[in-house]
Amino acid sequence: MNSGHVYILGTCDTKQAELSYLRQTLRESGIAALIVDIGTRHAGRAADISARAVARCHPQGEEAVFCGDRGRAIAAMAEALRVFLRARTDMLGVLAIGGSGGTALVSPALQALPIGLPKLVVSTVASGNTAPYVGGADIAMLYPVTDMEGLNRISRVVLGNAAHAMAGMARNPCHPAPDPRPAIGLTMFGVTTPCVEQVVHQLSSRFDCLVFHATGTGGRAMERLADDGIISGFIDTTLTEFCDYVAGGIFACDADRLGAVIRTGLPYVGSCGGLDMVNFGARASVPAHYESRVFVEHNPQITLMRTNEAECRAMGHMIGHQLNRCTGEVRFLYPEGGFSLLDQPGGPFHDPEADEAFYTALAETLEQTPQRRLIRLPHAINDPAFAAALAHEFSHLYGDQP
Repeated sequence: MNSGHVYILGTCDTKQAELSYLRQTLRESGIAALIVDIGTRHAGRAADISARAVARCHPQGEEAVFCGDRGRAIAAMAEALRVFLRARTDMLGVLAIGGSGGTALVSPALQALPIGLPKLVVSTVASGNTAPYVGGADIAMLYPVTDMEGLNRISRVVLGNAAHAMAGMARNPCHPAPDPRPAIGLTMFGVTTPCVEQVVHQLSSRFDCLVFHATGTGGRAMERLADDGIISGFIDTTLTEFCDYVAGGIFACDADRLGAVIRTGLPYVGSCGGLDMVNFGARASVPAHYESRVFVEHNPQITLMRTNEAECRAMGHMIGHQLNRCTGEVRFLYPEGGFSLLDQPGGPFHDPEADEAFYTALAETLEQTPQRRLIRLPHAINDPAFAAALAHEFSHLYGDQP
């Protein structure tokens, strides 16, 4: 067997048969495995590590978990599990099973584990909106088809596949050769792809360019890597997550967007990519009060709505206030020619007045200093000259002139 263990998480009072089956399958595959009980009610007979052992990791002790109130108990067990897993030094991977409650319990702990450590959750919520459970982490989710209420002809196959997948990841860990280039984070959307591709092309010989899809979780993932000390700077070309935050779209950031820039003081170059659009699901899902707005059906599952002047002003103030809290070098480049492939002369989202409303709000909010500057350029965001300006500014801030 490989040195170390796969930790199998679940509530032994309700999932004992499934957990034992996973442990047996992993052991038959040559992988040592331990069942960790995360129940908050009765002790499970199958556990290798008891729920009380996990609960004792809570800062207030096991009494915080076994408090008699289900909601408080689950929240406390989630915190105890986070502390418990972070302290393990023999972990080959984590395999969890559960319904909505169990998945919500394990997710914060899995999100806090290092990127690259195998994490797989077999969950009855895996076919729905998984963003709250995955967050910005590399968590894989598998839908079990049937509910997990004992073993049957379906669950044996699905759980067996989960165990073999985990065995494969545990047996063959990926350890790429170290990259001597510093890593930087870039944000991209389909409508800003030409810009980001050009920036990556210009900088990839000197920087390991990590590109994040600006879907709410993408921005959070990038900022988490900065907080963890993995990336060394930002070219935040695409801030479209703010549109969804302001107008209720499906790819919204949260109030901590740009928080890692504030906390770390890393060099930051930002721009307006995708600030012309709010993302909704299928056309029928768009709220009725937006019916008179301008839309583009990006695909059958995604409908884009042009941001108006009020929304652009709100984003300008919001982004400006966040950037004012940054202590490191900041450059924000404004593209006069448009914010995306759709926001250019003749395009469906071309609206210079709305774009200018963003600039005006940002300019009146941003406290400009030699370290914090707003730069206006006569280009569209996807023009080669604008991409070159982004690359130049970042290289200058990083002390590495091209």
